[in-house]
Amino acid sequence: MEDSIEDAESIINQWISPELVDASSFCFISSLFSNENREEAKRFINTVNNLHTGMIRLISVNPTSTKLVKAENLMRISLNHLSKEFYRILKSNRRYLDPESVSIRSSKASDSDSDVMDDLKMIADCMISSGYSKECFKIYKKIRKSIIVEAINQLGFENLTFSQIQKLEWEVMEKKIRKWLRVTTRTVNTLFSGERILSDHVFSSSSSSIRESAFAEITLQSALALFTFPEKMAKCRKSPEKIFLTLDVYQTIIDLLPKIDELFSSDSTSTVRSQIGLSLANLREGVVSMIDEFESSISKESSKSLISGGGIHQLTRYVMNFIVFLADYSDTLSDIISKPLLPSPEEENSGDSSPVKSRIAWLILFLLCKIDAKSRLYNDVALSYLFLINNLNYVVVKVRSSNLRMVLSEDWVKKHEGKVKKYAGKFEEIVWGEMVTSLSDDVTTAEERIRRFSDGFEEAYKRQTGWIVPDSKLRDEIKRSVGMMIIPRYSGFCERYRVGLLENVGFAPEDIGNYLSDLYFGSRGSGSVSSVHSSGSYV
Repeated sequence: MEDSIEDAESIINQWISPELVDASSFCFISSLFSNENREEAKRFINTVNNLHTGMIRLISVNPTSTKLVKAENLMRISLNHLSKEFYRILKSNRRYLDPESVSIRSSKASDSDSDVMDDLKMIADCMISSGYSKECFKIYKKIRKSIIVEAINQLGFENLTFSQIQKLEWEVMEKKIRKWLRVTTRTVNTLFSGERILSDHVFSSSSSSIRESAFAEITLQSALALFTFPEKMAKCRKSPEKIFLTLDVYQTIIDLLPKIDELFSSDSTSTVRSQIGLSLANLREGVVSMIDEFESSISKESSKSLISGGGIHQLTRYVMNFIVFLADYSDTLSDIISKPLLPSPEEENSGDSSPVKSRIAWLILFLLCKIDAKSRLYNDVALSYLFLINNLNYVVVKVRSSNLRMVLSEDWVKKHEGKVKKYAGKFEEIVWGEMVTSLSDDVTTAEERIRRFSDGFEEAYKRQTGWIVPDSKLRDEIKRSVGMMIIPRYSGFCERYRVGLLENVGFAPEDIGNYLSDLYFGSRGSGSVSSVHSSGSYV
């Protein structure tokens, strides 16, 4: 033991200045843990470990030996020095030990990075095994915690109180939510992950409870600050326009849960998991409340203004654009909307129902009921039908061309496409049916029937020149259908009764299609029937 003490004293005094033995400063002659001194550092650590082992043996043999006093003094001096080295490495290697850098380089770390982490582990092992675990953890936690807090602050996260959040305008709040999404994803996947890698490496020789304690004390406060933000956000005033960012926050947390469960799995970090559960519950409640508010806003819409030409109502555009975006979150919503409403009429017939499908189907049904009520404000029955056609077709096109098609099903699309065709057929019958029937009146002369047809056509044309069908495909289909209804019968009639007819009686059959092509653009046509009628284009 005496030789061991003498050897230890010789090695230790090479690196520790006698003048600084009792100093509290973190200054020393030279760093043991530099590249050129690495072998000496290992020798120093081995010396301290051997000295500690020798002391334990001596105590078991001769606990009153005077040699223990000198040995204990050497241990104190050595471990104080190692504490300072531990602090210096942590402090001066922030660039290498930044948790994000550790996370990124963990699988392909350079030699210098491994040396720094291995040095920390070597010192920690020595200090902990020598009874200096408290001092070791105190230094480690203090520096590492400040690095985590500083990194999150630099990413732009602000730990606002609920009172502060409540007072923010939505435009400002929206920016803070988007920043939270970026900061939280990066913090969990890189900062916390890197800190876990570093803690597990430095304290790999210690018990799991020690490693978990170190990680928890470093990250707990920051993690709780991040995950209380969604709870505070969800408790603010709710309105439909906030739902999509709320769903983004919810889905971001769900996506991060596997990583969160991996990092914060211990009892010492259970408060983080509890907070996340609370935040998710509040977000779910907020989303359901906002959908209810959106539904209520549809019901409360009470404008009496007529849409010119039977076009698409602004309510239809607003509601369908909202629902299209909502359908993009159908997977997220399926986790939130767990209790289905009563199935919509379509679902009752098909037996196919899910909470998300039911909710969206009911929202569209609410809209269609509103549109049906608004169609009755038109005095012209035909224009009322055209309004229904345009708005229902807009709904169908939005469903067919978005994720709503998958949510509501192909059968839903086909059924409502059939309704559009049904309304279109009724519209065509109201506007053009009587005029076509006039050709079948056997009581009057052929000349009179052509005149009545032409007068009816002119009236129908003028009546519809301000009407609109915004969807080009639907517009062409209606005009094609009307043309097939009118032109063959009128052409056949004119061909059959051409002999004996007086001049200047009616329209030439070939002109009917030209006039039809001018309709449903929402403005007076490029020409009018009367102007062409008087120019001599007759049967």
